[in-house]
Amino acid sequence: MPNRLQTLTLYSGPLSMYGAKAHIAALEKGLEVNLVMVPFTDDHRYEPRHPEVLRINPKRQVPVLTHGAVEIFDSTQIFEYFEHIQPHPPLWPAEPAARAQARLLELKSDEVFFPQVIRLMGLEGRLQEPPAQEAIGQLHRYYGEMEALLTERDYLCAEYTYADIAFFMAQLFAARKGAPMTGATPRLLDWRRRVAARPAVQPTLVLMTQTLTRHGLPVPQFMRDALAVAI
Repeated sequence: MPNRLQTLTLYSGPLSMYGAKAHIAALEKGLEVNLVMVPFTDDHRYEPRHPEVLRINPKRQVPVLTHGAVEIFDSTQIFEYFEHIQPHPPLWPAEPAARAQARLLELKSDEVFFPQVIRLMGLEGRLQEPPAQEAIGQLHRYYGEMEALLTERDYLCAEYTYADIAFFMAQLFAARKGAPMTGATPRLLDWRRRVAARPAVQPTLVLMTQTLTRHGLPVPQFMRDALAVAI
C-alpha cells in the first residue's frame, strides 16, 4: 500500500469536468493533493499537453493521479483509489445494493447524461436546430429521473456519494451548453444548492467561474449564486 506520507498529485484542467470530479472527491476525503493545472489556451484547448499526462494516460487527457509508484487515470478509477486509501468519510454506501445503485448513477452521469452534453458543444448558437433539441430533450428526461430519486431524500442515494459529485459536475456543463435545469425539477434544484454549498465543492466553482470569466464565456447563474451565498 502506498505510504500515506507520499504526495498525491492530481493533474487536472481549469475546465475539466472529470478533473473537477476528482478534486472535489479528494477534498471531501480530506486528502492533501498537489493540484497541477495543465496549460489551457485562449482557444480552449489543453495545449501543450503536460508530459506526465502524456506519459501516463494513452488517451492524453486529465485527470491523472500519481501517488508514489501509483499512476492512474480516469475519474472513476481515482474515486476507487481514494476510497481505499481514505475510507472515512465513506463516499460509497456500505450496503451492497445501495453501493451498486450509487456506482450505476456515477456511471450514468458519465456515460448516459454527459454524451448528450457533448452533442451540444459547438451548437450553443443553434440550439433550435433538431440535433440540439434532441440532445436537450434527452437531458431534461434525465433531470426528471433524478428528480424522482430525490423524493424524501437529500441526495441521489440518500447519503452523499460519488454519484452526487459526478452528476453535479455533469449538470454544470449541461447548464453551460444550453440545457439548464428548470422549475420543473424543484427537488433537483434544491439538491444542487446543497451540493454547491459544500466546502469541498466551492474551490471548483471559484476556479471555473474565474476561468470562464477570463475567457469571456458565460457563467451559469447558479454558480454565481452559490459563490455569493458562500461569501
